[in-house]
Amino acid sequence: MIHLRSFRVRICIIILAVGILPGILLQGAIVQTYESRAVERRAATVQNQLLIISQHLLSNNYFSTYRLEDPGFQNSRQVINAELEMISNLYEGRVMIIGRGCKIIKDTYGISEGKTIISEEVIKCFRGENITHYDSQNGYIEMTTPVVSTGNDGKSTVVGVMLTSVSDTSIRDTMDLMNRNALTIELLIILAIVAMAVGLSGVLTRPFKKVSTEIAKVRDGTSDKAISVPDYVETVHIVNAFNELLSRMNTLNESRQEFVANVSHELKTPMTSLKVLADSLLSQDNVPAELYREFMEDMVSEIDRENRIITDLLALVKMDKKAQGLNITALSINDLAELTLKRLRPIARKKDVEVVLESMRPVVAEVDEVKMTLVMTNLMENAIKYNKEHGWVKVVLDADHQYFTLEVSDSGIGIPEEDLPHIYERFYRADKSHSREMGGTGLGLAITRSAVLQLHGSISVTSILGEGSSFKVKIPLNYIAESGV
Repeated sequence: MIHLRSFRVRICIIILAVGILPGILLQGAIVQTYESRAVERRAATVQNQLLIISQHLLSNNYFSTYRLEDPGFQNSRQVINAELEMISNLYEGRVMIIGRGCKIIKDTYGISEGKTIISEEVIKCFRGENITHYDSQNGYIEMTTPVVSTGNDGKSTVVGVMLTSVSDTSIRDTMDLMNRNALTIELLIILAIVAMAVGLSGVLTRPFKKVSTEIAKVRDGTSDKAISVPDYVETVHIVNAFNELLSRMNTLNESRQEFVANVSHELKTPMTSLKVLADSLLSQDNVPAELYREFMEDMVSEIDRENRIITDLLALVKMDKKAQGLNITALSINDLAELTLKRLRPIARKKDVEVVLESMRPVVAEVDEVKMTLVMTNLMENAIKYNKEHGWVKVVLDADHQYFTLEVSDSGIGIPEEDLPHIYERFYRADKSHSREMGGTGLGLAITRSAVLQLHGSISVTSILGEGSSFKVKIPLNYIAESGV
């Protein structure tokens, strides 16, 4: 089905327009130029002959009335009349000789002799102006030729006017022939251009069809390889964009599969421990109360661990929902940081970790209180949990005219340099054994980063293994909602 939005159809239209319109315009220009030049040549030829006849008129005193009875005068007058008739017949026109008083002396049509003619052209001609007018609608060229007599004193006088109309039939016939020939040539050219447009458009659009075919293979699942169509710069750009999207989709697919595997493993581990503990109790008779209690405490610990994993997973799923609305309000970040530390100080006292908050200035920002509390809690709690005995945690709050920063530093165990690029990945643990001891799920930093991004902020980390880490969060003071979110 042919569609006007098709690139191939548009190429055909452009080629046809570029090929045909100039030909039509050129034909019109050539015919028009020929018409004007032919009219000029016809008028010039007739004028030259009329000038010769005007000299005959003067030499034979054609405008005199007192010699009408003279036989010699009559003979010369007949000769001039014959010349006028010849011109009239030759050019399929009409010639009138007009004397003083605008009286018509001779009319080759023989219908206006003796009458008076009053027209602008005749009057101007008696004043010495030579006028030529072409009437293309009625098909004739009209011209006035003054008959000028020069006296003995050298003074020129217009004694008469020759008003001539000649037909443009021969010009029209030539123009019609030119138009017919041009039309035949144009039809042949149009057929050639149509054939060329169809063929050329097919060749030009072939790379785009190839791109479409390759994309369809990926869509149908018959191929997952990057495609290559280097024919045009445009196809290269399209292919590169698609390959980047394909790579991202493959990465997301691999990440999803890895995430599912990690979730299955993390959820299966506590369940396995519970089964082992339960089987141990069931396999023994007369279990001592102390051992029974110890096993039950271990089972409760595994259940708590399972619950933490599920809770963090639910929190992460909520973070991933783009359409989830934020409750943005203006909050005192200083008060929020103090309240968070107040909740975490009991944990810090158990490990004898000193916690210090430094507020450089009062900070009020437009944030979601739940998300901001989550960020502070995760960073501060990690700094306390993964710290050394008698260590310290320092929280610094500052702001400029556009952003506020929250920096959480500690004297803890630190993060290996090779693990830094992966710490925000789900279920990733830099020190897996130590993380499990602390009850970590490997989701805390992933949740923190997601919350920071939702607040249009950024998070960065510096760390030295064995000396401690420093997380820095930067968030705008004024929240600007994104369109379409």
